[in-house]
Amino acid sequence: MNEKSHVLIIDGMALLFRGFFATAFTGNFMVNSKGIPRNGLFGFLNYFTNAIETFQPTHVICCWDMGSKTFRNEWYEGYKSNREAPPEELVPQFDLAKDIVTMFQVPNVGEVGYEADDCIGTLAENLHKDHLVTIVSGDQDLLQLVDDNIQVAIMKKGQGNYDVFNQDNFYEKMALTPKQIIELKGLMGDSSDNYPGIKGVGEKTALKLLQEYNTIDNLLAHKEQLTKGMQKKIDTYYDDLMISRKLAAIYTKVPFDFSIEEAKWTQDLTAIETYLMEELEFQHPDRWLGKLIG
Repeated sequence: MNEKSHVLIIDGMALLFRGFFATAFTGNFMVNSKGIPRNGLFGFLNYFTNAIETFQPTHVICCWDMGSKTFRNEWYEGYKSNREAPPEELVPQFDLAKDIVTMFQVPNVGEVGYEADDCIGTLAENLHKDHLVTIVSGDQDLLQLVDDNIQVAIMKKGQGNYDVFNQDNFYEKMALTPKQIIELKGLMGDSSDNYPGIKGVGEKTALKLLQEYNTIDNLLAHKEQLTKGMQKKIDTYYDDLMISRKLAAIYTKVPFDFSIEEAKWTQDLTAIETYLMEELEFQHPDRWLGKLIG
């Protein structure tokens, strides 16, 4: 590993949603003179700049969803169908957040038909042989990507709090390997993404099964060792189990062209300072930019 080369991959969707909902409950959307809500952008800037300050990367990339439908909706019609449309105050802040990233001279990466997670996974897979990769998100699905030179920093409550998962501490923290996260989601499903798993199997049971059988395939090969009740559940919900495992796996071969040179972090903050003050009407941009100089 090249210690001097450290790529920070930021889950833009996670940061923007987190920033929005952290303040939206108060009803303060921080509307400027142009009528543009900015509360999500304010939070996004807090999290974005804190991640760069904390992890001191040499390269930075920001990934985004590009629409609500992906190839997973073709596999399973109900995938994420339980999610409500984003609040109207958040909608204009999506493009503005990407503009902010551009003004930082950081590339925005997203591909229609794929999730941000898939883009993050593809970048991590392609880059980790030559670079240390740190992924910043609030989404624990990304834990399956932990590997040699890939660590995942899960944002915790309060700015600047991260739970960092790497190969050295993963099993101690999760009692699973990174790839078993996919198997875990296959067994128990995921209510937030609206896929089923085996009805009646929760995290505790799923963990116990994986610690004993390691994989779903091995579990099925030794099904006769299970209780009659568990055998019946597997038979009844076999199709749900198979599609859930398929949906849980992050796709790491998204077809996009990307050069790591585009992501080189620069401390030239002139453009972003002007943009924040003149376009978005944020006063005192030094609250974000000051900590990135040095």
